[in-house]
Amino acid sequence: MFFYAAMSNTTSQAASSFTSPSIQDISSPYFLHSADHPGAILVSTLLNGDNYPTWKRAIKMALNAKNKLVFVNGTPSKPTSSVADIQLWERCSDMVLSWIFNSIDKSIVSSLIYHADPRDVWLDLEDWFSQSNNPRIFKLKRDIATLTQGSMTISAYFTTLKSHWDALAMLTPTPQCTCGILTELNHMQDTNVFFSF
Repeated sequence: MFFYAAMSNTTSQAASSFTSPSIQDISSPYFLHSADHPGAILVSTLLNGDNYPTWKRAIKMALNAKNKLVFVNGTPSKPTSSVADIQLWERCSDMVLSWIFNSIDKSIVSSLIYHADPRDVWLDLEDWFSQSNNPRIFKLKRDIATLTQGSMTISAYFTTLKSHWDALAMLTPTPQCTCGILTELNHMQDTNVFFSF
C-alpha cells in the first residue's frame, strides 16, 4: 500500500512537470505545438554564406512566428533553479538548434554542431558573415548598374531590381530621421536610380 502511494505520488509529480503552465500556454516560449519537430525546415533557402542578410531576416521571422526568437536573443537564459525548468529550457533550446541547423548548408553546420545554445550559434554566424559587407555592397551596386531587361518580363525585371535595392538598403541602413526629409531624399534617390537606366 505504501509502495503504491509513493509510486502514485512520483507519477503525479512527473505528470505535473509535463503539464506545467509553461508547456500549455501558447504565449510561452516553452510551448511546442504538436506539429513542431526537430526535422522541420523553417526557411526555403539554406544559409550558404553569400545570402546571410536575407537568410537572417527569414529565420528571424520564422522563429518569431513560433515564439522562439527569444532563444537566439539570449532571453530566457538557461534557468538554474528547478530541474523541471531546466528540462523545459533544454527541450526548446534543442528544438531551436535543430531548426537552425536544418536551415544551414551542411558544410557550415559541421563547424557549429557542438554548440549547446542557439544564442552561441547565432552569435557565431553573425561574427562570421557580417564582419564586412563591403564586397556584398559592391556586388549589389554593380548588379543594379548592369541589370538589363533582356529576355525578362517587365515584372521580373523590376522584381529583380527591387530585390537588389532592398538588399542594398538592408546592408547600408540610413540614419534615423524625425523631420521627414529622409523620406524625400530616399524617394529622390530611387527616382534617380530608376531614370538612370
